[in-house]
Order: sequence, then structure tokens, then C-alpha cells
Amino acid sequence: KLWTAAMFPEDAGGGELSPDGRVIEMLSEHTVEGMLEGYLLTGRHGLLSTYEAFVHVIDSMFNQHAKWLAMSQELPWRAKVASLNLLITSTVWRQDHNGFTHQDPGFLDLVVNKSPRVTRIYLPPDVNCLLSVANHCLRSEDYVNVIVSDKQNHLQYLTIDEAIIHCTKGLGIWPWASTDEGVEPDVVMACAGDIATLEALAATALLRRALPDVKIRFVNVVDLFRLQPETEHPHGLADRDFDALFTTDKPIIFNFHGYPWLIHRLAYRRANHENLHVRGYKEKGSINTPLELAIANETDRFSLAIDVIDRVPRLRTIGAHAKEKLRNERIECRRHAHEHGIDRPDIVDWRWPF
Repeated sequence: KLWTAAMFPEDAGGGELSPDGRVIEMLSEHTVEGMLEGYLLTGRHGLLSTYEAFVHVIDSMFNQHAKWLAMSQELPWRAKVASLNLLITSTVWRQDHNGFTHQDPGFLDLVVNKSPRVTRIYLPPDVNCLLSVANHCLRSEDYVNVIVSDKQNHLQYLTIDEAIIHCTKGLGIWPWASTDEGVEPDVVMACAGDIATLEALAATALLRRALPDVKIRFVNVVDLFRLQPETEHPHGLADRDFDALFTTDKPIIFNFHGYPWLIHRLAYRRANHENLHVRGYKEKGSINTPLELAIANETDRFSLAIDVIDRVPRLRTIGAHAKEKLRNERIECRRHAHEHGIDRPDIVDWRWPF
């Protein structure tokens, strides 16, 4: 880190006291945001990492920079500059100790308001996808790139080569989590965000065990603007490609990192929008365990699996026993959290079972 105070002999060898460091840490988002903007305008590259709940401190600064970028692209004499990269971390779904005040994924809603020429939003599901996305963002110019990634340990789903392909596409089917290849799916299980992906995968596993003949298509979204039509954003997906992934008539259960209405806003013109059911943060939370917080907002594995049973017509009757078991499990998990202050070991240590 950059150290500008006096140096003493006992400080020798302390990397955190470097006089020429390149990591600057300060609990003042607007100060480091301003420093980063100036740094970028000198022709260099940078990244600002901030708590998700407090990135709102720089809302107006982001607005002004995004507007400046949009206008500067219309001036042929204005040279390109490295993109403003914002890493949004310490996210809403892992606030076991800070609670309700630190639960706000709404910065994404603000970013969507700005010009599609300059805004990009990425929600990598694992660390290899994060590496791929970060590599792309740090090489880019004249954008504001927003990356949402929690800083705690998470499962790894894709190899680095698979992650690069997946992130290049921006979204896609995960065939190893799906059971519909070659046939019509009963339901599309979609997700965007690391915790949202974990719970959607766990829900898919529960359904595959309880109802083995259910045909599930699992779709993960990294580049949020792929949900928009190509006429609305440079990263938008053509209708024919969107319909091929999400179908035109099957229920879509979409587990989202942020506020659920943002997905509806992006996809409202799609053919199958009436069958799109989004789960996300609904301003319900306190100092909860991770699963308890997810249950409160209905983004947990049990609620998602119940959603599928409720939305797929042929499962509404034959899935009654499975639905009862899922409800019982949800109650038991909340009871365990209240009694022990942590989630059950099988929840904490969950791995993809197939």
C-alpha cells in the first residue's frame, strides 16, 4: 500500500509500508473514486473495490463520469481512456455480522439508467469467471465496468478455459447441471450472481433427486445486459437466441443477485416474459445466517424448488410429497439457524452431487 508518512528502520521489509505502492486503501469512497478517475486520465489503469452497500456514496460521481464518457465518444479529438472498473464486493447475501444496513444491491439499478454505450455489468459465478471478466475489463477502454463478486470462499464450477468461453458468450446453458438435452425442458432454471447460482444449483439437485424425470435447463448469466434486446444495448441478445435459451412458453425461475424487478425491466419485451418469475432481494434481512437470509427473500434452494413444482403444470399434483419435504427442510434449516447461530453443516459444505 502507498505509505507517505515517516519510515523507520523497524519498518524495513514491511510490504504494507511501501513508499511507491499501487494499492491505496481509505474508508472514503468518494475520495478514492476521484483519485481513480484522475489516475485513468493520465493514461493508466485501475480498479476500485468497495462494499456493495456503500458504493452508493459515489452514485453522483459515477453518473458524471458515465455522462462524460458518453459525450467524449462523440469528439474525434478525445483520446480513449482506460475504463472505470468498479468491483462490488462484501455483498448483500453474506452479511451475517453486519446485517440489514449492509444489504443493498441497488447500485446495478442505477447503472442501467446510463447510456448503453458506456455501461457494462458482470456477475461472475465463480473465481475463474471472475478472472476472465477482470481480464476483459482491465483491457477495455471508455466504459464503466461493474463487477459484482463476493469476497468469501465459494465453489468453483468451471475450468479457466470453460470460464473464458462462458464469459465470452455472456450467458449460456450449463449442460452438466441440465437434464433436457434433446428434449423440451419442463422449466428453465436461470441465475445471475455467485450466491444466486449456488442456491439455483442446489435447488436443481433437490429436484433431480426428488423428481428424476423432470427436464430442467440450467442457464447462467454473467453479462447482465445480454438479457436486453440487441436493439437496446450493444451486448443485447437477438430475440431468436434468447428464445432458444429461455423458450417461448416454459416457466423460467430466475434467481438474481439484486432486486428482482431489474430483471423484469431488462427482459420485459421478450416473448416469454409472462412466464418469467424472478427471485431476488426484497428488503428482508437482519443479522442472519446466509441460508436464513436467502429463505427470508425466497432465493433459497427450497423456495426455488417449490417454485418449479408450482409453475410446471404436470408437477403440481405428483410433486405434492416432494413439496412437503422441501417445506419441512426449510423450517428445519431456520430452526437450526435460530438455535445454533450458524447454518447446518450439510448446507455450509454443500457440493454439486451429480
